[in-house]
Amino acid sequence: MSFMDQALPTLSESFAPPLVLGTADLTSFAYQGNGYDALMERIRNSSATNPPAFEEAAWTYDAAIAAQLSFRRSEGLNLQDAALTTSQIYRIADAGRTGPKSLHRQGCDRPHDQSDPPLRLLALAGPGDLMTNTPLDFLTNFINVRLDILYILPGRPLPPVIPGHDIAFFALGEADAPTLARLRRLYSLWPRPVLNDPGFLPALERDTLSRALANVPSLCSPTAVAVDRAALDEHLNSGGPIDGFPNGPYPCLIRPHTSHAGAGLSRLQTPADLADYLRFSFERYFFLTAFHDYSGPDGFYQKYRVAFIDRTPFLCHMAISSHWMVHYLNAGMTESPAKRAREASAMASFDTGFAKRHAAAFNALHERLGFDYYSIDCAETRDGRLLVFEADAAAIVHLMDPPDVFPYKQPQMHKVFAAFDAMLRRRAGHRSSVLHPAK
Repeated sequence: MSFMDQALPTLSESFAPPLVLGTADLTSFAYQGNGYDALMERIRNSSATNPPAFEEAAWTYDAAIAAQLSFRRSEGLNLQDAALTTSQIYRIADAGRTGPKSLHRQGCDRPHDQSDPPLRLLALAGPGDLMTNTPLDFLTNFINVRLDILYILPGRPLPPVIPGHDIAFFALGEADAPTLARLRRLYSLWPRPVLNDPGFLPALERDTLSRALANVPSLCSPTAVAVDRAALDEHLNSGGPIDGFPNGPYPCLIRPHTSHAGAGLSRLQTPADLADYLRFSFERYFFLTAFHDYSGPDGFYQKYRVAFIDRTPFLCHMAISSHWMVHYLNAGMTESPAKRAREASAMASFDTGFAKRHAAAFNALHERLGFDYYSIDCAETRDGRLLVFEADAAAIVHLMDPPDVFPYKQPQMHKVFAAFDAMLRRRAGHRSSVLHPAK
C-alpha cells in the first residue's frame, strides 16, 4: 500500500509525546549570548523531566537544534534523523502555559489568562534545517496553545496514533513533488480544521512568484529565473543571453537554488563577477534575479518583514542599512538609536501608512498565495511601488530583542501573537482566549 492510500492516524486524547524545548526556546537562549555548552546544559536539564522512555529522544531532538544554532549543521541533521527514528511526534514543553524561561527573563508577559485550557495545535512538519518549517513556537509560546509537531518522513508511514487536537497547521515551507502530493492528500482528508494549504507551496518559488506578479501595476517584481551551471558556463563562453534576460542579466543577484537568509547571495555587475562567483561555488543550480536599487534619498536601504494573518498585514521588523543586502542581524539596529526610532515610527504608523499605501499590492499577493499565514520581505521603490523580494511560509517572526533597547516591539508583536491566536480559535471554533475563557 502506498502512502497515498494510507489510512489517517487515530486521534488519542491521552497520547503524550516527548516534551522538548524546541526551536524558539533554544534560539532565544542562544540569542542572549549563550553558547553551545550552555545550550546543552539547558537541554540536559529539560530532557530529564521526561519519563525515562522519552528522555533520550527529547535530548536528541533538542541537541539537533543546538548543533544547528552553533553552526554544526551536518551534526544537527544527523541528530535530527536519530530523533525522528525514535519518535515522529514531539510536544513543545510549557507552550502557552509557562513558556521559555529565557523569554520571561526579558519581561515578556503573555496576553491571556493562563488558567484557561490551551487550544491544541498540531503542526505537520518535515525533516530539515531550521528554515524548513514554519517556526510556530515563536508565536505559540506567547499564547495559550499546546503545540505538538508531527513529522512527515519520506518513505515512512504516519504513526498509527497521534495526539488529539483542535486544529492542524501544515508547516512545511517547501516540498518536493512526492511530498507535496502526499501533503495535499492529507490536507484534503484531515479530520480536524486545517490551516495553510500546501497546494500553494509551488507559488513561493522565486521564479514562479516573479512571473505571477510581473504585470501587477502596484508591485515591482524583479525578473527571477532558475538556471543551472551549464547555462551560466555557456553564457560566459559565448557571451550569449540567458533565458529570461534577453538584454543581459547585469546587474543581478545570484544565489544557490535552495539557499535562505542570504547564504551564497552575491551581486554581479559583469560577466567577470559571475566567473569569480562560480569559481568558488560547488552548487549546480541557482536563481538569478534582476537587481533593483531601492535605496532612499539618504542612501539607506529599508527592508520590511510583513506577516499576513488571515490577510491582515502586520509589520514584524524594519531593518535599515547602508548595504543593499539587508538582514536585521547585520543592519546595526541595536547600535543605532536613530535606526530604532525610524523602525518605531514605521510600526506606529504602519496601519495608516505603509499598509494603506500598498493595500492593492497586498491583495494581489493574496490572490496568488492562498495561505492563512505567510510573510514577505519587501521594500518601497522610489516611485512608490511595493518591491517584493520573497514570500515565505516559514520565515521567523519573533520577540527576542531586549525590551529595554526595543520597547516599541513589545506592543507590536503582542498584536501579532493575539491575531494568530484569534485566527486559530476562529478556525477551530473556539472563542478568543484573550477576551473569553476557552470552553
